[in-house]
Amino acid sequence: MSDEQAVYAVTVEKSKGRRFFEKLHAYRSCFERDRDRIIHSEAFRRLEGKTQVFSPGLDDSYRNRLTHSIEVSQIGRTIAKCLVVNDSLTEGICLGHDLGHPPFGHTGETVLAELLSGFGGFEHNLQSLRLVDLLEHPYPDFFGLNLMYETRLGLYRHRGPYDKPGGGIFSEKNCSVEGQISNLADRIAYNCHDLEDGMRAGLIDSEQLEGEGIELFSLSEEHIEAEGIEDLSVRRTRIAKSIIDMLVSDCIDASRGAIERAGIECLENVYEAGGDVAVLSEENDKRLRELEGFLLRNFYQHPSLQPTKVKIKDGLGRLFEHLCKNREVMPRFYQGLIDKEGAERVAADYIAGMTDRFCFAMLEEI
Repeated sequence: MSDEQAVYAVTVEKSKGRRFFEKLHAYRSCFERDRDRIIHSEAFRRLEGKTQVFSPGLDDSYRNRLTHSIEVSQIGRTIAKCLVVNDSLTEGICLGHDLGHPPFGHTGETVLAELLSGFGGFEHNLQSLRLVDLLEHPYPDFFGLNLMYETRLGLYRHRGPYDKPGGGIFSEKNCSVEGQISNLADRIAYNCHDLEDGMRAGLIDSEQLEGEGIELFSLSEEHIEAEGIEDLSVRRTRIAKSIIDMLVSDCIDASRGAIERAGIECLENVYEAGGDVAVLSEENDKRLRELEGFLLRNFYQHPSLQPTKVKIKDGLGRLFEHLCKNREVMPRFYQGLIDKEGAERVAADYIAGMTDRFCFAMLEEI
């Protein structure tokens, strides 16, 4: 973390602190400790076995939730350092932003939301907060990781085209700049890396992208002089990295301008601002939305991926019903939460924490 930070950065002195008192560490800041607690959590390790787009194990070259989260943190850290805000807080939020994702990607989340429609619903940002506040339990004196208020705020308020903004639990109108950076870092990472993975899988190709006039792709091809790169693997990787560099650079410049125009002079100004100040330029935001639309139509909704979704919906429904009726199947920790939280919520907690492999194994058992 930089010695001199912007006046609108989150610092330990400005923080609302932890839910349970802890002494300050001798050589690590509170937000460095938060980042490390997320990295050392069981939920973080299990991200390795959770779907990003492709199920883990099909091809180790594809991203999973863990590698995606690490990539997001690297992008977020770069932006945070250039905007002179709290890079440890930014890293922590980036690394933890997908902790609440269930197995099987957005399909798994949709199924759990339907199953819990009469029991408070399911949303992965709220589940991330539930994990760090309750379900992780490495300490003897309290449940949860006891993260700093601003880390928890960033996890809960994480949002993007496929997320619903959180509200109600926290009083702040907006997230911190650090939290806003994590939102953009996630958006940049998954679009560029899903593009790369989709091309590697042969589900989308350069002819489609050029045919639909996807401007970020065309600009990147021109920038790297793609025609001179014969190795297709190298070409698609350089294209993805070129787009990332283009968008990160734009984010840094556009955010500086937005902060100045909004008259941000302190952290409270960020919380009360009418909109985000960590932004892309209007031109590049439009270009990124264009790429997002392309990936949705041609990659995420690709016919080859649809049959699996039907199997997942049926399987998770059967597993949920089985756990609600046979509570003893769940570990003792989860059983101990049922009286207070309800069998349905706890069954969803247990399922949401599973890797794809473990979930398939349980379905085999039942």
